[in-house]
Amino acid sequence: MQVADEIDVKRVRWHSRRGMLELDVLLVPFAEEAYADLSDDDQQRYRDLLEREDPDLFTWFMEHITPDDADMARIVEIVREHARSR
Repeated sequence: MQVADEIDVKRVRWHSRRGMLELDVLLVPFAEEAYADLSDDDQQRYRDLLEREDPDLFTWFMEHITPDDADMARIVEIVREHARSR
């Protein structure tokens, strides 16, 4: 792994810590275990996801609503699938 990639992964891990238990149990393990193996496009989708507000993330991950944006819906499902497979 290149230094720039390593820094990116560390930054993503840090930003995955949200302070809301329901999100932390999904996002932190995903960042630690799956993020580095994503395609560049999916890594960008995940970074975009981290820019969203916690209430939005909570409703998406608790399957109350599905994101309108197809890219966001894709990464939400990838994170959910990772959590189910653990």
